[in-house]
Amino acid sequence: MLIVQKYGGTSVGSIERIKEVAKRVAKTAAAGNRVVVVVSAMSGETDKLIGLASQLSPNPSDREMDLLLSSGERITSALTAIAIQEQGHKAMALTGRQMGIITDKVHTRARIERITGTKAGKALDEGYVVVVAGFQGITGEDDVTTLGRGGSDLSAVAVAAALCADLCEIYTDVDGVYTADPRIVPDARKMERISHEEMLELASLGSKVLQTRSVEFAMKYNVPVVVRSSFNNNPGTLVTKEETDMEDVVVSGVAHDKNQAKITVMGVPDKPGLAAILFKGIADANILVDMIVQNVSSDAKSTDISFTVPRTDGRKALQLTMKIAASMGAKGAVMREDIAKISIVGVGMRTHSGVAARMFETLSEHGINIIMISTSEIKISCIIADKFTELAVRVLHDAFGPATAPAVSAARVKQTGGKSSSGKKK
Repeated sequence: MLIVQKYGGTSVGSIERIKEVAKRVAKTAAAGNRVVVVVSAMSGETDKLIGLASQLSPNPSDREMDLLLSSGERITSALTAIAIQEQGHKAMALTGRQMGIITDKVHTRARIERITGTKAGKALDEGYVVVVAGFQGITGEDDVTTLGRGGSDLSAVAVAAALCADLCEIYTDVDGVYTADPRIVPDARKMERISHEEMLELASLGSKVLQTRSVEFAMKYNVPVVVRSSFNNNPGTLVTKEETDMEDVVVSGVAHDKNQAKITVMGVPDKPGLAAILFKGIADANILVDMIVQNVSSDAKSTDISFTVPRTDGRKALQLTMKIAASMGAKGAVMREDIAKISIVGVGMRTHSGVAARMFETLSEHGINIIMISTSEIKISCIIADKFTELAVRVLHDAFGPATAPAVSAARVKQTGGKSSSGKKK
Protein backbone atom coordinates (compact mmCIF):
# COMPACT_ATOMS: atom_id res chain seq x y z
CA MET A 1 0.00 0.00 0.00
CA LEU A 2 0.98 3.62 -0.48
CA ILE A 3 0.16 5.46 2.74
CA VAL A 4 0.33 9.20 3.38
CA GLN A 5 0.74 10.08 7.06
CA LYS A 6 0.33 13.64 8.34
CA TYR A 7 1.64 14.71 11.75
CA GLY A 8 0.45 17.94 13.35
CA GLY A 9 2.33 20.41 15.50
CA THR A 10 1.76 18.66 18.83
CA SER A 11 2.82 15.33 17.29
CA VAL A 12 6.19 16.85 16.34
CA GLY A 13 6.35 19.36 19.18
CA SER A 14 9.78 18.28 20.48
CA ILE A 15 12.78 16.18 19.50
CA GLU A 16 11.42 13.34 21.61
CA ARG A 17 8.08 13.52 19.82
CA ILE A 18 9.82 13.54 16.42
CA LYS A 19 11.70 10.39 17.46
CA GLU A 20 8.37 8.73 18.31
CA VAL A 21 6.94 9.75 14.94
CA ALA A 22 10.01 8.28 13.23
CA LYS A 23 9.45 4.97 15.03
CA ARG A 24 5.82 4.88 13.88
CA VAL A 25 6.80 5.69 10.29
CA ALA A 26 9.56 3.07 10.34
CA LYS A 27 7.09 0.44 11.57
CA THR A 28 4.70 1.29 8.74
CA ALA A 29 7.48 1.08 6.17
CA ALA A 30 8.81 -2.19 7.64
CA ALA A 31 5.37 -3.72 7.06
CA GLY A 32 5.98 -3.41 3.33
CA ASN A 33 4.22 -0.09 2.71
CA ARG A 34 5.48 2.86 0.72
CA VAL A 35 5.18 5.92 2.95
CA VAL A 36 4.91 9.66 2.43
CA VAL A 37 4.98 11.80 5.58
CA VAL A 38 3.58 15.34 5.68
CA VAL A 39 4.53 17.44 8.70
CA SER A 40 3.45 20.68 10.32
CA ALA A 41 5.74 23.11 12.11
CA MET A 42 6.60 22.21 15.69
CA SER A 43 3.86 23.45 18.04
CA GLY A 44 4.26 27.15 18.81
CA GLU A 45 6.77 27.75 16.01
CA THR A 46 4.36 29.55 13.65
CA ASP A 47 3.19 31.91 16.41
CA LYS A 48 6.83 32.56 17.32
CA LEU A 49 7.63 33.56 13.73
CA ILE A 50 4.57 35.81 13.56
CA GLY A 51 5.73 37.45 16.79
CA LEU A 52 9.18 38.13 15.34
CA ALA A 53 7.67 39.79 12.27
CA SER A 54 5.35 41.94 14.40
CA GLN A 55 8.40 43.33 16.21
CA LEU A 56 9.57 44.74 12.90
CA SER A 57 6.30 45.87 11.35
CA PRO A 58 2.65 46.19 12.40
CA ASN A 59 1.63 45.18 8.88
CA PRO A 60 4.28 42.98 7.21
CA SER A 61 3.74 42.08 3.56
CA ASP A 62 1.92 38.82 2.85
CA ARG A 63 4.61 37.68 0.43
CA GLU A 64 7.39 37.94 3.00
CA MET A 65 5.20 36.40 5.70
CA ASP A 66 4.63 33.36 3.50
CA LEU A 67 8.37 32.93 3.01
CA LEU A 68 8.93 33.35 6.75
CA LEU A 69 6.18 31.04 7.98
CA SER A 70 7.02 28.26 5.51
CA SER A 71 10.35 27.81 7.27
CA GLY A 72 8.69 26.13 10.27
CA GLU A 73 7.54 23.13 8.24
CA ARG A 74 10.85 22.91 6.40
CA ILE A 75 12.70 22.58 9.69
CA THR A 76 10.35 19.84 10.88
CA SER A 77 10.59 17.90 7.61
CA ALA A 78 14.39 17.86 7.72
CA LEU A 79 14.47 16.82 11.39
CA THR A 80 11.89 14.08 10.77
CA ALA A 81 13.84 12.71 7.81
CA ILE A 82 17.00 12.59 9.93
CA ALA A 83 15.11 10.75 12.69
CA ILE A 84 13.72 8.20 10.19
CA GLN A 85 17.22 7.62 8.81
CA GLU A 86 18.35 6.81 12.35
CA GLN A 87 15.65 4.12 12.40
CA GLY A 88 17.44 2.40 9.53
CA HIS A 89 15.28 3.59 6.61
CA LYS A 90 16.20 5.78 3.68
CA ALA A 91 14.36 9.11 3.96
CA MET A 92 14.26 12.28 1.88
CA ALA A 93 12.84 15.64 2.97
CA LEU A 94 11.10 17.79 0.34
CA THR A 95 9.83 21.35 0.46
CA GLY A 96 6.50 22.28 -1.10
CA ARG A 97 8.43 23.48 -4.17
CA GLN A 98 10.30 20.17 -4.49
CA MET A 99 7.04 18.25 -4.08
CA GLY A 100 5.62 20.26 -6.98
CA ILE A 101 2.70 21.80 -5.07
CA ILE A 102 1.59 24.57 -7.44
CA THR A 103 -0.84 27.15 -6.06
CA ASP A 104 -2.56 30.34 -7.12
CA LYS A 105 -1.05 33.73 -6.25
CA VAL A 106 -3.10 34.49 -3.11
CA HIS A 107 -0.57 34.79 -0.31
CA THR A 108 -1.34 33.46 3.22
CA ARG A 109 -4.38 31.45 2.00
CA ALA A 110 -3.39 30.04 -1.38
CA ARG A 111 -5.38 27.33 -3.15
CA ILE A 112 -3.68 24.30 -4.68
CA GLU A 113 -4.00 24.16 -8.47
CA ARG A 114 -2.02 20.98 -9.13
CA ILE A 115 0.72 18.74 -7.74
CA THR A 116 3.38 17.29 -10.06
CA GLY A 117 4.91 14.90 -7.51
CA THR A 118 7.67 13.83 -9.94
CA LYS A 119 10.53 13.94 -7.45
CA ALA A 120 8.49 12.20 -4.74
CA GLY A 121 7.40 9.44 -7.11
CA LYS A 122 10.99 8.74 -8.14
CA ALA A 123 12.13 8.70 -4.50
CA LEU A 124 9.38 6.24 -3.56
CA ASP A 125 10.40 3.94 -6.44
CA GLU A 126 13.94 4.01 -5.07
CA GLY A 127 12.78 2.91 -1.62
CA TYR A 128 12.81 6.23 0.20
CA VAL A 129 10.34 7.42 2.80
CA VAL A 130 9.41 10.88 1.51
CA VAL A 131 8.93 13.62 4.13
CA VAL A 132 7.06 16.68 2.81
CA ALA A 133 6.89 20.11 4.42
CA GLY A 134 3.17 20.81 4.70
CA PHE A 135 1.26 24.10 4.63
CA GLN A 136 3.18 25.50 1.65
CA GLY A 137 3.39 25.62 -2.12
CA ILE A 138 4.80 27.66 -4.96
CA THR A 139 3.25 29.91 -7.59
CA GLY A 140 3.95 29.71 -11.31
CA GLU A 141 6.32 32.65 -10.76
CA ASP A 142 8.27 30.75 -8.05
CA ASP A 143 6.92 32.73 -5.10
CA VAL A 144 6.42 30.73 -1.90
CA THR A 145 2.82 30.59 -0.67
CA THR A 146 1.10 29.15 2.38
CA LEU A 147 -2.31 27.47 2.55
CA GLY A 148 -3.73 29.10 5.69
CA ARG A 149 -4.13 27.76 9.22
CA GLY A 150 -4.45 23.99 9.24
CA GLY A 151 -3.03 23.87 5.72
CA SER A 152 -0.89 20.81 6.43
CA ASP A 153 -4.09 18.72 6.50
CA LEU A 154 -4.83 20.00 3.00
CA SER A 155 -1.26 19.28 1.89
CA ALA A 156 -1.57 15.68 3.06
CA VAL A 157 -4.91 14.97 1.38
CA ALA A 158 -3.83 16.69 -1.84
CA VAL A 159 -0.57 14.72 -1.94
CA ALA A 160 -2.53 11.51 -1.31
CA ALA A 161 -4.82 12.32 -4.23
CA ALA A 162 -1.94 13.26 -6.54
CA LEU A 163 0.04 10.09 -5.77
CA CYS A 164 -3.06 7.85 -5.86
CA ALA A 165 -2.41 6.74 -2.27
CA ASP A 166 -4.47 3.94 -0.77
CA LEU A 167 -4.94 5.78 2.51
CA CYS A 168 -4.29 9.16 4.14
CA GLU A 169 -3.77 9.04 7.91
CA ILE A 170 -4.09 12.30 9.83
CA TYR A 171 -2.26 12.00 13.16
CA THR A 172 -3.19 14.54 15.80
CA ASP A 173 -3.64 14.83 19.58
CA VAL A 174 -7.12 13.22 19.54
CA ASP A 175 -7.79 9.62 18.57
CA GLY A 176 -10.69 10.19 16.19
CA VAL A 177 -13.87 12.13 15.48
CA TYR A 178 -16.28 12.25 18.41
CA THR A 179 -20.04 12.75 18.56
CA ALA A 180 -19.37 15.98 20.51
CA ASP A 181 -16.46 17.71 22.21
CA PRO A 182 -15.43 15.25 24.99
CA ARG A 183 -14.39 18.20 27.17
CA ILE A 184 -18.03 19.29 27.26
CA VAL A 185 -19.78 15.92 26.92
CA PRO A 186 -17.85 13.30 28.94
CA ASP A 187 -19.81 10.42 27.38
CA ALA A 188 -19.22 11.59 23.80
CA ARG A 189 -18.30 8.61 21.66
CA LYS A 190 -15.72 8.07 18.97
CA MET A 191 -17.21 7.23 15.59
CA GLU A 192 -15.95 4.30 13.53
CA ARG A 193 -16.68 6.15 10.31
CA ILE A 194 -18.27 9.32 9.05
CA SER A 195 -19.15 10.50 5.55
CA HIS A 196 -17.18 13.20 3.78
CA GLU A 197 -20.31 15.36 3.77
CA GLU A 198 -20.87 15.03 7.53
CA MET A 199 -17.20 15.71 8.27
CA LEU A 200 -17.26 18.77 6.02
CA GLU A 201 -20.27 20.15 7.89
CA LEU A 202 -18.69 19.44 11.29
CA ALA A 203 -15.40 21.04 10.22
CA SER A 204 -17.16 24.18 8.97
CA LEU A 205 -19.36 24.34 12.08
CA GLY A 206 -16.57 24.45 14.63
CA SER A 207 -15.01 20.99 14.90
CA LYS A 208 -11.23 21.43 14.95
CA VAL A 209 -10.35 17.83 14.04
CA LEU A 210 -9.84 18.44 10.30
CA GLN A 211 -9.37 21.59 8.26
CA THR A 212 -12.41 22.34 6.07
CA ARG A 213 -10.61 22.54 2.73
CA SER A 214 -8.86 19.22 3.36
CA VAL A 215 -12.26 17.54 3.73
CA GLU A 216 -13.49 19.23 0.52
CA PHE A 217 -10.44 17.86 -1.29
CA ALA A 218 -10.94 14.37 0.16
CA MET A 219 -14.58 14.40 -0.94
CA LYS A 220 -13.80 15.69 -4.44
CA TYR A 221 -11.13 13.07 -5.11
CA ASN A 222 -12.62 10.32 -2.91
CA VAL A 223 -9.57 10.04 -0.68
CA PRO A 224 -10.15 7.78 2.34
CA VAL A 225 -8.90 9.54 5.45
CA VAL A 226 -8.36 8.09 8.93
CA VAL A 227 -8.05 10.46 11.89
CA ARG A 228 -5.82 8.96 14.59
CA SER A 229 -3.75 9.97 17.59
CA SER A 230 0.04 9.96 17.44
CA PHE A 231 0.10 9.45 21.23
CA ASN A 232 -1.44 5.96 21.24
CA ASN A 233 -2.24 3.03 18.96
CA ASN A 234 -6.03 3.23 19.22
CA PRO A 235 -8.05 2.78 16.01
CA GLY A 236 -9.22 6.07 14.55
CA THR A 237 -12.21 7.36 12.59
CA LEU A 238 -12.54 6.64 8.87
CA VAL A 239 -13.78 9.58 6.79
CA THR A 240 -15.12 8.09 3.59
CA LYS A 241 -17.83 8.26 0.94
CA GLU A 242 -21.43 7.97 2.13
CA GLU A 243 -22.82 4.46 2.52
CA THR A 244 -26.49 3.47 2.72
CA ASP A 245 -26.45 2.32 6.34
CA MET A 246 -25.13 5.72 7.49
CA GLU A 247 -28.72 6.98 7.19
CA ASP A 248 -29.75 4.71 10.08
CA VAL A 249 -28.20 7.23 12.48
CA VAL A 250 -30.25 10.45 12.36
CA VAL A 251 -27.64 12.67 14.05
CA SER A 252 -23.96 11.77 13.87
CA GLY A 253 -22.55 14.66 15.86
CA VAL A 254 -23.11 17.92 17.71
CA ALA A 255 -20.79 20.85 16.96
CA HIS A 256 -20.36 24.30 18.47
CA ASP A 257 -18.55 27.48 17.49
CA LYS A 258 -18.06 30.50 19.74
CA ASN A 259 -16.20 32.47 17.08
CA GLN A 260 -19.40 34.20 15.98
CA ALA A 261 -20.69 37.77 15.72
CA LYS A 262 -24.08 38.98 14.48
CA ILE A 263 -24.40 42.26 12.60
CA THR A 264 -27.80 43.85 12.00
CA VAL A 265 -28.39 46.58 9.42
CA MET A 266 -31.49 48.53 10.42
CA GLY A 267 -33.98 50.34 8.22
CA VAL A 268 -32.72 49.25 4.83
CA PRO A 269 -34.99 50.68 2.09
CA ASP A 270 -37.00 47.83 0.58
CA LYS A 271 -35.56 48.15 -2.92
CA PRO A 272 -34.08 45.53 -5.27
CA GLY A 273 -30.29 45.27 -5.33
CA LEU A 274 -29.42 46.76 -1.94
CA ALA A 275 -28.69 43.40 -0.31
CA ALA A 276 -26.42 42.58 -3.24
CA ILE A 277 -24.50 45.81 -2.69
CA LEU A 278 -24.11 45.05 1.02
CA PHE A 279 -22.84 41.50 0.68
CA LYS A 280 -20.64 42.20 -2.34
CA GLY A 281 -18.83 44.84 -0.31
CA ILE A 282 -18.29 42.38 2.53
CA ALA A 283 -17.17 39.63 0.15
CA ASP A 284 -14.67 41.98 -1.50
CA ALA A 285 -13.08 42.42 1.94
CA ASN A 286 -12.62 38.61 2.16
CA ILE A 287 -15.00 38.34 5.12
CA LEU A 288 -16.99 35.11 5.28
CA VAL A 289 -20.74 35.51 5.86
CA ASP A 290 -22.61 32.53 7.31
CA MET A 291 -26.28 32.95 8.28
CA ILE A 292 -28.49 35.68 6.79
CA VAL A 293 -31.97 36.71 7.97
CA GLN A 294 -34.08 39.53 6.47
CA ASN A 295 -37.18 40.89 8.19
CA VAL A 296 -39.65 43.19 6.43
CA SER A 297 -41.02 46.02 8.58
CA SER A 298 -44.74 46.47 9.22
CA ASP A 299 -44.94 49.35 6.74
CA ALA A 300 -43.29 47.18 4.06
CA LYS A 301 -41.04 50.13 3.13
CA SER A 302 -37.85 48.99 4.91
CA THR A 303 -36.14 45.84 6.14
CA ASP A 304 -33.67 44.77 8.80
CA ILE A 305 -30.89 42.47 7.57
CA SER A 306 -28.97 40.36 10.07
CA PHE A 307 -25.99 38.16 9.27
CA THR A 308 -23.19 36.38 11.07
CA VAL A 309 -19.43 36.57 10.52
CA PRO A 310 -16.44 35.16 12.40
CA ARG A 311 -16.01 37.13 15.63
CA THR A 312 -12.37 37.73 14.69
CA ASP A 313 -13.63 39.70 11.65
CA GLY A 314 -16.46 41.39 13.57
CA ARG A 315 -15.01 44.86 14.07
CA LYS A 316 -13.75 45.07 10.51
CA ALA A 317 -17.11 43.86 9.19
CA LEU A 318 -19.06 46.33 11.32
CA GLN A 319 -17.04 49.34 10.17
CA LEU A 320 -17.45 48.31 6.54
CA THR A 321 -21.16 47.60 7.00
CA MET A 322 -21.77 51.01 8.57
CA LYS A 323 -20.21 52.72 5.55
CA ILE A 324 -22.26 50.66 3.12
CA ALA A 325 -25.43 51.17 5.18
CA ALA A 326 -24.99 54.95 5.06
CA SER A 327 -24.57 54.88 1.29
CA MET A 328 -27.80 52.86 0.96
CA GLY A 329 -29.85 55.19 3.15
CA ALA A 330 -30.20 52.66 5.99
CA LYS A 331 -30.57 53.81 9.60
CA GLY A 332 -27.34 52.18 10.82
CA ALA A 333 -25.76 48.92 11.95
CA VAL A 334 -25.09 47.24 15.29
CA MET A 335 -23.11 44.17 16.31
CA ARG A 336 -23.64 41.49 18.95
CA GLU A 337 -20.67 39.32 19.95
CA ASP A 338 -22.03 37.29 22.89
CA ILE A 339 -23.37 34.53 20.65
CA ALA A 340 -22.45 30.99 19.61
CA LYS A 341 -23.52 28.57 16.90
CA ILE A 342 -24.84 25.14 17.88
CA SER A 343 -25.32 22.53 15.17
CA ILE A 344 -26.46 18.95 14.71
CA VAL A 345 -25.20 16.99 11.70
CA GLY A 346 -26.24 13.69 10.12
CA VAL A 347 -26.96 12.26 6.69
CA GLY A 348 -29.92 10.47 8.31
CA MET A 349 -31.79 13.80 8.40
CA ARG A 350 -32.57 13.30 4.72
CA THR A 351 -34.86 10.38 5.50
CA HIS A 352 -36.15 11.23 8.99
CA SER A 353 -38.76 13.91 9.74
CA GLY A 354 -39.22 15.98 12.87
CA VAL A 355 -35.53 16.52 13.57
CA ALA A 356 -35.78 20.32 13.61
CA ALA A 357 -38.84 20.27 15.88
CA ARG A 358 -37.07 17.99 18.34
CA MET A 359 -34.00 20.22 18.38
CA PHE A 360 -36.04 23.37 19.01
CA GLU A 361 -38.12 21.67 21.71
CA THR A 362 -34.99 20.45 23.49
CA LEU A 363 -33.45 23.92 23.56
CA SER A 364 -36.76 25.46 24.69
CA GLU A 365 -37.13 22.98 27.55
CA HIS A 366 -33.84 24.21 28.94
CA GLY A 367 -34.60 27.91 28.56
CA ILE A 368 -32.30 28.45 25.59
CA ASN A 369 -33.62 31.07 23.16
CA ILE A 370 -32.92 30.72 19.43
CA ILE A 371 -31.70 33.91 17.74
CA MET A 372 -31.16 32.66 14.17
CA ILE A 373 -31.64 29.37 12.30
CA SER A 374 -29.91 27.87 9.26
CA THR A 375 -30.52 24.46 7.68
CA SER A 376 -29.28 22.17 4.94
CA GLU A 377 -30.13 18.60 3.99
CA ILE A 378 -27.83 17.19 6.67
CA LYS A 379 -27.46 19.90 9.32
CA ILE A 380 -29.41 22.36 11.46
CA SER A 381 -27.64 25.31 13.08
CA CYS A 382 -28.93 27.75 15.67
CA ILE A 383 -27.42 30.96 16.98
CA ILE A 384 -27.86 31.25 20.75
CA ALA A 385 -26.38 33.31 23.58
CA ASP A 386 -22.86 32.01 24.16
CA LYS A 387 -23.41 31.54 27.90
CA PHE A 388 -25.64 28.55 27.03
CA THR A 389 -23.13 26.86 24.69
CA GLU A 390 -22.00 23.98 26.89
CA LEU A 391 -25.53 23.32 28.15
CA ALA A 392 -26.90 23.25 24.60
CA VAL A 393 -24.24 20.79 23.44
CA ARG A 394 -24.95 18.44 26.34
CA VAL A 395 -28.75 18.45 26.08
CA LEU A 396 -28.73 18.02 22.30
CA HIS A 397 -26.26 15.16 22.60
CA ASP A 398 -28.55 13.53 25.17
CA ALA A 399 -31.65 14.16 23.04
CA PHE A 400 -30.33 12.61 19.85
CA GLY A 401 -27.89 10.09 21.34
CA PRO A 402 -25.47 9.72 18.38
CA ALA A 403 -24.81 6.00 18.11
CA THR A 404 -21.70 4.24 19.28
CA ALA A 405 -19.73 2.57 16.49
CA PRO A 406 -17.08 -0.17 16.63
CA ALA A 407 -13.44 0.47 15.86
CA VAL A 408 -12.16 0.95 12.32
CA SER A 409 -10.97 -2.31 10.83
CA ALA A 410 -8.13 -2.63 8.34
CA ALA A 411 -10.47 -4.57 6.08
CA ARG A 412 -12.96 -1.71 5.92
CA VAL A 413 -10.19 0.80 5.12
CA LYS A 414 -9.00 -1.40 2.26
CA GLN A 415 -12.56 -1.83 0.99
CA THR A 416 -13.18 1.92 0.85
CA GLY A 417 -9.68 3.09 -0.04
CA GLY A 418 -7.98 3.78 -3.33
CA LYS A 419 -11.09 4.38 -5.41
CA SER A 420 -11.64 7.26 -7.79
CA SER A 421 -14.98 9.03 -8.05
CA SER A 422 -15.81 6.81 -11.02
CA GLY A 423 -15.30 3.71 -8.84
CA LYS A 424 -12.16 2.63 -10.68
CA LYS A 425 -8.89 1.86 -8.94
CA LYS A 426 -6.58 4.82 -9.13
